[in-house]
Amino acid sequence: MSQRSFAVSVGLVAVIFVIGVLALGTGAIPVAPLDVVRTLLGNGSRITNFAVLDLRLPRVLIALAVGAALGMSGAVFQSLSRNALGSPDIIGFNYGAATGGLLVILVFGGSAFSVSVGALVGGVVTAVLVYVLAWQRGVRGLRLVLTGIGVSAILQAVNFYLIVNAGVADVTRATVWLTGSLNNLGWPQLWPPVVALFVLVPALLFGARWLEMLEMGDETARALGVPVEGSRVYLLVVGTAACAVATAAAGPIAFVALVAPQVAKRLTRSAGAGLLPAAWAGALLVLAADFAAQRFAGNLPVGVATGALGGVYLGWLLWRRR
Repeated sequence: MSQRSFAVSVGLVAVIFVIGVLALGTGAIPVAPLDVVRTLLGNGSRITNFAVLDLRLPRVLIALAVGAALGMSGAVFQSLSRNALGSPDIIGFNYGAATGGLLVILVFGGSAFSVSVGALVGGVVTAVLVYVLAWQRGVRGLRLVLTGIGVSAILQAVNFYLIVNAGVADVTRATVWLTGSLNNLGWPQLWPPVVALFVLVPALLFGARWLEMLEMGDETARALGVPVEGSRVYLLVVGTAACAVATAAAGPIAFVALVAPQVAKRLTRSAGAGLLPAAWAGALLVLAADFAAQRFAGNLPVGVATGALGGVYLGWLLWRRR
């Protein structure tokens, strides 16, 4: 990591800490920032322990885990496709994970753990399908993006079909999950994404050594000794798994995987994928969006806030890139 990337990462972590303290102190039981810090250090009262540690800390940590997973996943796919639009939101992997989760919720009536497994399987199957359809003596970035857009359109139709033909109670549960929400999440919902990230982050960093060479083109990467198709499949599976883990934990939160890597790249001015700065940027985006949705918008689901901001960013990006 370059000095600038390291400095940007430190700055992002500092901002995350500040917003996290504010989020932990906001709610029906207000807690001053200094009292939040004292509580985190183990010197809180019974009321602040309940408000900060029991009620709010799991939500903040889930927001950070989900944002980091989406940021790293977006960085991998944008680097693989060599296209700023090559994020899981655009090329359909989010929708594949959503379809897997919806099938478990609406058809099988499964538990939260089953929904997580369904989302993971749905995301991986969608990634393999897009890769196979886009493959033609290799996979070009534009072909991958366009194929993913087509597959995502089909998956959206499947998702709507499942919702329309489901019962009222199941539809309510599915709709909340599809919006992307951190509401009513506690310590039991925190551990699955955290455990998954302990496995996926080293796996992503291990594959990051191939990304910069793959960005230079298949022939150049092959000349440098990179197993092109094998490394691409490896990164595709691991990146999709990170996206699916985030989707399983909080639903398909829109546009974070699209925006976070671009924000990190502009801050670091780095030509590479920048997985760790993208992770911090994604964590910051989800945490800040959730805090804003709670504080200023009447406790809206975080997916609504990221969708509004991400839609504006996508329009600007398309206009700028023509």
